[in-house]
Amino acid sequence: MGYIEDLRRIIGHRRVILNGCCAVLVNEQGALLMQQRNEPARRWGLPGGLMELGESTRETVVREVAEESGLRLDPAQLTLLNVYSGEGTSVAENGDQFDIVNTAYYAEHVNDGESLQYRWVPFSQLPENVPQTHRHAITDYLALRHANS
Repeated sequence: MGYIEDLRRIIGHRRVILNGCCAVLVNEQGALLMQQRNEPARRWGLPGGLMELGESTRETVVREVAEESGLRLDPAQLTLLNVYSGEGTSVAENGDQFDIVNTAYYAEHVNDGESLQYRWVPFSQLPENVPQTHRHAITDYLALRHANS
């Protein structure tokens, strides 16, 4: 059982602050890696998840991407994009309340991986139902890429 599960067992559905991490991963063709999630409501989002005790945000991204997509990232290829917070309280389908602090990284020229839950998506064809914090990270990445070109 992980840290979040242990915490929820103690406090139930009460509101907590959670530290999450996500990655804007772009392949050689310039497409973005997206994941369709079961919660909330089968939305599409960036690969990532919640920190466990003793992890850095970079380690969290590497672990989550490997667990969920099979892609093995070199931590050195991840660049900090931004930290997002203050989006308000979310409520999971099971009633858990949380505010998220989301740290976003990006990496370019990522080798393709295969997973039924993941898809490389051109930036021009992003799904509409992407969580707001992930949409902020995508927008910031595109602005950074534009500024560096």
